[in-house]
Amino acid sequence: MVTIRKYLTLAISGASIALLSACQQTASTANENQVSIPAGQPAPFSDPSNKGGWVLNEEISDEFEGDSIDKSKWLVQGDNGEYYIWKGRAPSQFTAHNVLVEDGKLKIRSQWEPDYPFAFEEGHEGNTYGEHEGQKVPVTTGAVVSRKRFMNGYMEVKSKAADAAMTSSFWMIGYQQELDVFEQMGNPKILGNIREDHFKCTVHDWSPPAIRPTRLFGYSKKLPFRVADDFHVYGAEWGEDYLSLYIDGEHVHTVTQDELGQDWVLNNPMEIWLDSEIFTWLGLPHKEELPADFEVEYMRVWQKPSDNLLAKDRAFFGFEGPILFEDQPRPLDLLPESSIPDDYQKFWLIDDVSKEYLRFADNRGAVGVNSLKFVPRRNMPDVQAYTPKGAINLPAGEYEISFKIWLRHGWHVENLYLGLTSPEVKIEPFELTNGERGGWITMKKRFTKTQASNPDDQLSIHVYKDELPPGSVDFYLDDIQIKAVD
Repeated sequence: MVTIRKYLTLAISGASIALLSACQQTASTANENQVSIPAGQPAPFSDPSNKGGWVLNEEISDEFEGDSIDKSKWLVQGDNGEYYIWKGRAPSQFTAHNVLVEDGKLKIRSQWEPDYPFAFEEGHEGNTYGEHEGQKVPVTTGAVVSRKRFMNGYMEVKSKAADAAMTSSFWMIGYQQELDVFEQMGNPKILGNIREDHFKCTVHDWSPPAIRPTRLFGYSKKLPFRVADDFHVYGAEWGEDYLSLYIDGEHVHTVTQDELGQDWVLNNPMEIWLDSEIFTWLGLPHKEELPADFEVEYMRVWQKPSDNLLAKDRAFFGFEGPILFEDQPRPLDLLPESSIPDDYQKFWLIDDVSKEYLRFADNRGAVGVNSLKFVPRRNMPDVQAYTPKGAINLPAGEYEISFKIWLRHGWHVENLYLGLTSPEVKIEPFELTNGERGGWITMKKRFTKTQASNPDDQLSIHVYKDELPPGSVDFYLDDIQIKAVD
């Protein structure tokens, strides 16, 4: 759901509205001065004085108190017989009864259950559930998936791996991307890429055709402890153009978009997974070592305040991926590589004629890697692009809309038109003929809404053929923002 649907003048990408009053420090001062922590709110273990100005996202974070999992925050794999995407990595299978909350901890249990009715189907890597190469491996395990996705922030768990040949994993997926913050194994049977005293982080590219191996880059570090012996704190700071990793509050690694170029894929909101699986290439668990628990004391996500009312959907308004309507159920078969629109995820609406002239460019982005490219042609018609209906929801008021644009040298279409549709708001046109060439520049316009948005309000982008001079050249558009102004 778009942040601006909440009618906030200060948008926090998915963060709790209740924390807004405690976080009025501006982003420009947050990195220079210590920011006070709201009463009862923990600070990141890597930033105990909160110099980063972090705000806890309470919609996703969980302290795992009480005696059962909070199903308003988590989808439990196998609950009521429902599975999201898959049933687990065969031969192990996710079951709801292996997800427990006890003693202030989430426990994802792996058990030897020969009487369990395993799914009669093939899982990943050609294995069947409950069986491997003709050998009975009746292991059940568990998984939870966050019901909300988030875009950028600092995420942290305090956890202890299961002391068995079962993975204990903290990972995320989103549109065409995956971030495995860690995959751990307390007692692997085969020496491989995951060891009992190692930290391993990996990023995968799920853009079609998504042929394995999808691994793009990763990081591994030998640890001075076994991951199954005690609780440790693991953190990852995911920025617009970097990923930094932390262990017990200490920074251990950073990778940036500048280093990776087009291999930087962490450009869309992601959901969080906590689960256990069998990795057959690291050996099968023995009956004698089960049951074993992957224990998580807490899972927290912090984000930073933003005055961009489109911040939560920055990826969509930066032409990276879909806009999410999280008030609608997430389809259980929604794969990360899927570009099929549905009630949950929707994409820019560009008609077949306009697609000849408005294209998504994956080699030039002001933020991320993508932008919207305008390619003029002789005898071109009027062209337009729209957000899905309901993507914009603003009350009456004064606003500023901005975007970044790259103008190539040469003659350009005279004006670029942006507006709102329901009720109609005509924003003063953006003149392109005198704009600076050869680099990203920011253009801004103020506009007034005399009425609140209707439920089907949209943002529109238009280029008109009558304003296209002969021999005109293309341009790139990116990073559309809307801010409230006094």
